[in-house]
Amino acid sequence: MKKITLSILSLLFIVTTAISQEKQTDKKERKPGHVDISKFRQLKEELPTPNDQHTASGAPGHAYTQQQVDYVMNITIDDETQKLYGDEAITYHNNSKDALEYLWIQLDQNMRAPDSKTPDVQETSMRNTFASAQKFTKDNLEQSFPGGFHLEYVKDNNNKDLSYMVNSTMMRINLPKPLASGETFEFKIKWWYQINNYFIDGGRSGYEHFEKDDNNLYVIAQFFPRLAVYNNVEGWQNMQFWGRSEFALEFGNYTVNITVPEDHIVASTGVLQNPKDVLTKEQQKRLDNAKKSFDNPVIIATQKEAEKAEKKKAKKTKTWKFYAENVRDFGISTSRKFIWDAMAVDINGKTVMAYSYYPKEGNPLWEKHSTRVVANTLKEYSKYTFDYPYHKAISISAARQGMEYPQICWNYGRPKEDGTYSDRTRDGMIGVITHEVGHNFFPMIVNSDERQWTWMDEGINSFVEILAEYKYDPNFKTRSLPKDLVRYMSIDQDRLSPIMSQGDHVYNFGPNAYAKPAAGLWMLRSTIMGPELFDYAFKTYSKRWMFKHPTPADFFRTMEDASAMDLDWFWRGWFYTTDYNDVGIKEVKKYYLSNEGSEADKAKATRYGLNPDELVYFIAENDLKDKSKAKKATDITAINSYLKNLSKEEKKNLNTAPNYFYEVTFEKPGGLVLPLIVELTYEDGSKLRKQFPAEIWSKKDNGVKRIFASSKQITNIVVDPDLETADIDITNNSWPKKIENNQFEQFKDKLKN
Repeated sequence: MKKITLSILSLLFIVTTAISQEKQTDKKERKPGHVDISKFRQLKEELPTPNDQHTASGAPGHAYTQQQVDYVMNITIDDETQKLYGDEAITYHNNSKDALEYLWIQLDQNMRAPDSKTPDVQETSMRNTFASAQKFTKDNLEQSFPGGFHLEYVKDNNNKDLSYMVNSTMMRINLPKPLASGETFEFKIKWWYQINNYFIDGGRSGYEHFEKDDNNLYVIAQFFPRLAVYNNVEGWQNMQFWGRSEFALEFGNYTVNITVPEDHIVASTGVLQNPKDVLTKEQQKRLDNAKKSFDNPVIIATQKEAEKAEKKKAKKTKTWKFYAENVRDFGISTSRKFIWDAMAVDINGKTVMAYSYYPKEGNPLWEKHSTRVVANTLKEYSKYTFDYPYHKAISISAARQGMEYPQICWNYGRPKEDGTYSDRTRDGMIGVITHEVGHNFFPMIVNSDERQWTWMDEGINSFVEILAEYKYDPNFKTRSLPKDLVRYMSIDQDRLSPIMSQGDHVYNFGPNAYAKPAAGLWMLRSTIMGPELFDYAFKTYSKRWMFKHPTPADFFRTMEDASAMDLDWFWRGWFYTTDYNDVGIKEVKKYYLSNEGSEADKAKATRYGLNPDELVYFIAENDLKDKSKAKKATDITAINSYLKNLSKEEKKNLNTAPNYFYEVTFEKPGGLVLPLIVELTYEDGSKLRKQFPAEIWSKKDNGVKRIFASSKQITNIVVDPDLETADIDITNNSWPKKIENNQFEQFKDKLKN
């Protein structure tokens, strides 16, 4: 019986299918099916699978590990020949669960070696068919700078030579036997290199020469062979250094002895271990006073002392000894030209020192602002992330520089020779100091992989920088707000790259890695999430990943995990694509209330089983031939009949009845989905603003309709009135199209300012 039933059902299915297919031949051909292409789909395919080191919540897992590398170094800087000599004893701690067959060392100075491949990856062309004699000589006759590490030896702890291989900016040390989990390996390297004049040869560090007094100011970084990162995400992070994408490093403890000319002042990462040996008694006394001065900087090394040192040029040397605990790198600056000032900063009851070192050429600008900006930056970043854990932060005046290292950074911004300076110069200096000091938090503590994901340190840092700059000066002219991105996001797509791109391979590196992620986070905080939700989630991320190696997924997941907001649509659009935002007003239809409807409306109501005489009718302005039919809500028979039957208590809860209805069609030529912000202006000049979540576009990506009901007539409708969403075309943002009071010109002024 079962077989017969199944056969009959199968036959019916075949017949039904055949009939259905026959009917469809007369219909329009169906479109093929498709996968989920919604811009609100989850990022599950893009993000890596969570594991017990990087969890689904975005927090470090119970099995999270990271390596530790400790250094003991002796460094000598020869001011006569501009050479750096060094030796280091390295202790590598294998905290991973893996046995390591070899170690990878970064040799970043090799980017400037004569045989470096870095110049060969740059496109060259005949942009001009002429050149100055100076440029022709430099490009074609001068020998290349003799940079790069010169390795004198690589030995184990028993002075036995180690097997190694140098591949450009990376060196592989072949271990005698695999380094097991939990074991350490000790070895030694001795080297030297020619320090570059970064005015001539470029670079993130080097020296600046002052012709007038024949002195140098050194900013020294990437000066020693450094261990690369090994983790469970990348394995060895041993990508070559091409000069742009920065560094991935392990934390460790540093003991560094720095020998320089006797009259030099040295600033570096770490705690000075021998102040009595290198500072005068007067300088020590001033430093003690500075540690109690929380309002104004105290001069430690004066301009008079610096000018005296500039003239004498000591021949003897002096060794400055520093110790730094749990840092990922080390930076040094030294010069006999240094003026040094300092002030104390209260970080939730802990005293941290803010230092500035600058030549007389930096005054009066540096004496007035630098240390105060350092102090402000430490306070503001601590407010939004975690209390600054180190004992100091240093700002070094270095022309044509802007670079960061743990506890120390170099910053451009100098006045003219006569001491005057423009607002642009001042703001540029304040901005770069804030940014570079802020790097102490990202990535010197929240230790992201700069070589792979530039935005995780530059973009996140640039965002917090805006908050700190506004605290220092409420009128500060930042350049990383959403409106500042309009020009960049409007350029040809061939010149755009997603934020989620490795830094060496993107066009427009600055906007891509700095401004766009910063503007996105500003928009996320001020427009999408709100400060309360955003700040809690952002601080959660910062605290979770202090002194650890976070990935982009850890950031994305933590921001959602700590806020209960689904932001996958935002990460996908803003970070994974080059889509732009363009929202406008396509059409506005105005409707009036009436007691009488059209014959078509009455017939439709009857079909629905409604009494046409008991309805409220909406008549489009274009269809309203007889103006007398337009009524106010109080004149509508059906409304009055209904209200009579309400109790007094129910009537108390009623709002003012609307008399006008506007059906607004919003179009979205742009690919991004973002909140829809609408401002209504009424006939009496009053305004009302309404923000719709980005999810309003979830079913209709190219356009949506909204009805605005009002007791007053609307005279103007504007989308994104404060330019919060980086809308690249504001010509379609207003209704009526002919904007009164030069409103469009005001919009353009907002973009300029």
